Amino acid sequence: MATEASDSDVTTYRISVVNRNQQYSCRPDDTLLAGMELKGARCIHVGCRSGGCGMCKIRILAGEFESKRMSRLHVTEAEAQQGFALSCRVLPRSDMVIESDHFKPIQ
Repeated sequence: MATEASDSDVTTYRISVVNRNQQYSCRPDDTLLAGMELKGARCIHVGCRSGGCGMCKIRILAGEFESKRMSRLHVTEAEAQQGFALSCRVLPRSDMVIESDHFKPIQ
């Protein structure tokens, strides 16, 4: 018989959104966007949740993470090297510091 782990047994990381002066906790198996939504926070714009729209574009300032594939249409190679990513494609591996509101409509 499986038992549920208590909240204190679950690893979470602190995600600080500096330009929104907000923080939330995120599990390593949730993307930054999903973790934000699970906590009821509103510090990253939400769009399609799968990397297709670019609405959740952020800049990672500090922290370790793993990234799923992302469209170069929304995050170019040069932008990725500067820390830009789609929060719906990023899994935290440590506490992180990010800034949000980097969505730019495609011309």
